[in-house]
Amino acid sequence: MNNNNNDQSLTQIETHGVEQIPDHERSAGPTDLFRMIFGGSNTFATAVLGSFPVLFGLSFQAGVWAIVLGVLLGSLILAPMGLFGPLNGTNNAVSSGAHFGVHGRIVGSFLSLLTAIAFFSLSVWSSGDALIGGAKRLIGLPETDLTLGLAYGLFAILVLTVCIYGFRFLLWVNKIAVWSASLLFLLGIFAFAGPFDVNYAGTVNLGQPGFWAAFIGAALVAMSNPISFGAFLGDWSRYIPRETSKQRIMAAVVLSQIATFIPFLFGLTTATIVAIKAPDYIAANNYVGGLLAVSPSWFFLPVCLIAVIGGMSTGTTSLYGTGLDMSSVFPRVLSRVKATLLIGVLSIAFIFIGRFAANLVQSVSTFAVLIITCTTPWMVIMIIGLLVRRGFYCPDDLQVFTRGEQGGRYWFSHGWNWRGLGAWIPSAAVGLCFVNLPGQFVGPLGEMAGGIDISLPVTLGLASVVYLTLLSLFPEPREVFGPKDERSQVIEKPELRQAA
Repeated sequence: MNNNNNDQSLTQIETHGVEQIPDHERSAGPTDLFRMIFGGSNTFATAVLGSFPVLFGLSFQAGVWAIVLGVLLGSLILAPMGLFGPLNGTNNAVSSGAHFGVHGRIVGSFLSLLTAIAFFSLSVWSSGDALIGGAKRLIGLPETDLTLGLAYGLFAILVLTVCIYGFRFLLWVNKIAVWSASLLFLLGIFAFAGPFDVNYAGTVNLGQPGFWAAFIGAALVAMSNPISFGAFLGDWSRYIPRETSKQRIMAAVVLSQIATFIPFLFGLTTATIVAIKAPDYIAANNYVGGLLAVSPSWFFLPVCLIAVIGGMSTGTTSLYGTGLDMSSVFPRVLSRVKATLLIGVLSIAFIFIGRFAANLVQSVSTFAVLIITCTTPWMVIMIIGLLVRRGFYCPDDLQVFTRGEQGGRYWFSHGWNWRGLGAWIPSAAVGLCFVNLPGQFVGPLGEMAGGIDISLPVTLGLASVVYLTLLSLFPEPREVFGPKDERSQVIEKPELRQAA
């Protein structure tokens, strides 16, 4: 980052909301975007996601393939979502107003809220459990609901503090997280090389009933990690100059996800060891407890450090974007700081309820798959819209709702573009009907493919076909296209007026 006042900015609370970032303040680059995304994923929470193939009964080798498939597919869908920030200087939810209408952009805000709660909760849960478990073995700290609750509260307060200070502080935290967490995960090679068995067979093998359901379920959980960033990439990429190479931006996004194989494979590898040496923990869906049970004593401190660093990194990247976005939904009531505090308090309540009154593994895996099913078609519509518009946007008109105005290029029908909404609503609804997570959530059509979850290809295909069909049957207004586009003959900008 080329910022002459970088040290000073760390101690200053960010004042920008979702308004367009001025060109002279865009001092970030693709490398910074890589750090933000990878820092938010290179955590204990991702290692927990990596343990899910074993929790689902897969072998080590099948688990590797499920993770690779899920991460790569998710990263390819995610990559173009990094382009909206530099183009429009705002977050992706506001940018989505170009395709859903300036009021319809609340779909993106809703999806980002769900995603933030899920991954903020996962980071606090997993990090708090690891920290208290490690402290119990290091200094004999009792592992009780009280100590766990205190750990969760501590993480939540630290995360809130970083998010309130804003983007520069966030970037600084993730710079530290990228290298330190990676080194600590790689240190696990020395801790677990001895007991690791690459031929771990699992309980459900290829050709047996339930294998494909478990494999696809594990791949979807892995895919939820890159997809979870879809609504948030603009929060950080809006600080990248608009003339930056699109290929470099998308490459940074894909490489950041490929780098997450480090925590994913750490989770998968250690979960197989737990399944062999401490199977009761796997039966109880307690990967974190099992990891601490099989770790050598010298690795307890690295586990605690991973918990602290990772919890801060994942929690901040999730919560910052949602606070930013909620401030734009209620601009006259909530500033960025107030919105961040509000969402933080609600998330903390969810954390305690989910941890002490629900099944953690089932809650996380179910929420992750449901988020994918609803967010993926929204992302596909945004990407198709980007291609159809040939990358042309009017950033000023995207801010109509935030300024309390009406009109502009993206007003469509009273602020709603029923082409985008008309594709997203049925795609998400039908996709949810095909979800099949045995024992957790099975949609009314979930058994149509023999117990295999086909919600992703259904929702992807349906969103693409329906949106392109609607664009063909009901062409968009000429003013949404660029001045050099043959579909545009607009000379004057559409009128803006204050909302009543």
